[in-house]
Amino acid sequence: MSGASIADLLRADLRGMTAYGAPQLEVPVALNTNENSYPVPAVVVDAIVAAVAEVAPSLNRYPDREFTRLREALAEYLSRGGTPISAEQVWAANGSNEVLQHLLQAFGGHGRTAMGFTPAYSMHSIITATTGTRWVDGLRAKGGEAPFALDVEAAVAQVREHQPHVVFLCSPNNPTGTALGLDVVEAVHDAAENAIIVVDEAYEEFARAGTPSALTLLAGRPRIVVTRTMSKAFAFAGGRLGYLAADPAVTDALRLVRLPYHLSAPTQAIALATLRHAPAMLETVDVIREQRDRIVEETRRLGFAPVPSDANFVLVGGFADSDEAWRALLEKGVLVRDNGLPHYLRVTAGTPDETTAFLDALSEIAPQHRQESTS
Repeated sequence: MSGASIADLLRADLRGMTAYGAPQLEVPVALNTNENSYPVPAVVVDAIVAAVAEVAPSLNRYPDREFTRLREALAEYLSRGGTPISAEQVWAANGSNEVLQHLLQAFGGHGRTAMGFTPAYSMHSIITATTGTRWVDGLRAKGGEAPFALDVEAAVAQVREHQPHVVFLCSPNNPTGTALGLDVVEAVHDAAENAIIVVDEAYEEFARAGTPSALTLLAGRPRIVVTRTMSKAFAFAGGRLGYLAADPAVTDALRLVRLPYHLSAPTQAIALATLRHAPAMLETVDVIREQRDRIVEETRRLGFAPVPSDANFVLVGGFADSDEAWRALLEKGVLVRDNGLPHYLRVTAGTPDETTAFLDALSEIAPQHRQESTS
């Protein structure tokens, strides 16, 4: 007898779900996953190679379970922004997605609810589901002068209605690129008295001058957590290192759910080497910002409707059919992201040459794929 099928054995709440996966295609210009288009500088490559060589002979031993030196280095980096952060406040994992998973394992689960304000980072809801936590879609504004905005009144009303245990706030938001006012974070924190408030700041280094970080709200608010990543501004997507800053009680709670020795010795070594060269790794941030703003300006000139962005990407509206436009751009060797928002495509700000290739391709397809109302 063959017994039950795998589909029948799968958890009921996971049946019918689709795995996360942005297309990984070989194209001349890949601008779909918000990676940093610039390679790791040679001086940092040399430091990484030396760091791995140093730890390689001791790979017969488990790594530092508490990744102490790495937490100290991350705390030092965060403190450069003007808000003192201690190593006891820092947690890290294999990418920010694993950090989010730890948070949901600790504070979500069966019988608990998490919510976010969509459109936002799709992995918030996916990871929520995989931990057996109920997900609630909060809503953002539609249209108007500030599309996809989230104001205090709307956020507080929705939080009070659903009484979540975990709330996700994304700033700058993915896929819209919009930054969130700290008044919204404070108001949600005060309204959701029984919730952990997770402020996802994966793209914070790209924010325009004067955009405040939720790190400034941590003191006296032990339920606020700020998550970051080295994948974007640090050009470290392949290194898989995400982290957070929070009250030490939060990091203590995460020790209950992390797997033993979850950060390998090579991962810790290369992350430390990279952080020691933070200025070199962040040298491309300004030029990426310039290309982001160039995309906003030029797509608007072409008759589209870009959303002003504080991230390293731009959500461009005004397509008659976003799926058809995505395919038309792909035929010209330019891969962007279709997030499922009608009439919108998201494009990463790459190198000047990549931006030019995107804009040239968009200019060619614009007459056939632009909404008449935006022309």
